[in-house]
Amino acid sequence: MTGAKFALEDVPEVTRLHRLQWEEVQQSWVLLYPEGMVKLNPSAGEILKRVDGARSVGEVIGELERAFPGADLGKDVMAFLEAARERGWIRAKAR
Repeated sequence: MTGAKFALEDVPEVTRLHRLQWEEVQQSWVLLYPEGMVKLNPSAGEILKRVDGARSVGEVIGELERAFPGADLGKDVMAFLEAARERGWIRAKAR
């Protein structure tokens, strides 16, 4: 999906091939898929745990900015979501 951009009203969801879960042994969020696992850094974990197929991109950004006051996170969150979509981890939920 090269060039695909999320809009603030889009609702992202983790694809069916991936599953987000907290990995106690690693003390981090991980993204599981049939061929393996991606250990997420804390920022990626905070973003992806809000990607639930119910919240819009704008809602995810707003929630993160409330959780981390004083930070202007919109641009960084959008860049991460677009990179995650490019990797096939998430997609925009059909309307």
